[in-house]
Amino acid sequence: VTVNVSGSASATGALTVPSGASSVSNIEVLGSWKGVHDTGTSGGSSGSTTLVTSPSHSGKSRKFSVSFSNNGGERFYTSFGDDVNATNFVYDAWVYVGGSNAHLANVEMDMNQVIPNGDTVIYGFQCDGWNGTWDYTENAGSPTKPVDKWIHSGASCNPRSWGVNSWHHVQIAYSRTSSGVVTYKTVALDGKEQAINKTVPSAWAAGWAPTLLTNLQIDGDGNGSATVYLDDLTVSRW
Repeated sequence: VTVNVSGSASATGALTVPSGASSVSNIEVLGSWKGVHDTGTSGGSSGSTTLVTSPSHSGKSRKFSVSFSNNGGERFYTSFGDDVNATNFVYDAWVYVGGSNAHLANVEMDMNQVIPNGDTVIYGFQCDGWNGTWDYTENAGSPTKPVDKWIHSGASCNPRSWGVNSWHHVQIAYSRTSSGVVTYKTVALDGKEQAINKTVPSAWAAGWAPTLLTNLQIDGDGNGSATVYLDDLTVSRW
């Protein structure tokens, strides 16, 4: 894992990482990744994760193997530091779908941050194969009585249209206010940018200690299995 201060911009527009931003790179190699069935999905799931050297984008990638029934989903997660003050983020990763994407419903790439007032801000984002859109989350309730809600954006995405056995570059830009209202700005897949430009409340009174945490969740379509690899995962913040 590499922690550094960026000296140059990494992309254009909302995806630009300014000089002076802090970045944590190669988050996929952390040994603290764990998996759990997402009880918010309708079915069941199980999964495992390990580091492999092939396929890889950087020399070593993290392999996620998931089996599911009745549209179940498996969520993998790790903490990679803490920073209560950062308000702007760019999530940058390479994703590889191995073998077949026939039963791949959603690929979810989230980040969570505890902010100074103790609330946890959930930056939820996924490529939604059910609706063919990039989706984002909002808290449709309040921090103490949260209502988690997925919203379909106007930007198109379907993981079953991603070429299998090849690497895909995903970049997501978002920011927050001091109260945990999140603006999802831009997403790029393989260099093609799409604007999101949606602002929603997203703070939860979860009672967590300060942390930055990322999730990779793999949801199934029906019964089956999927294999996804993650490499060069960098989260930049300022």
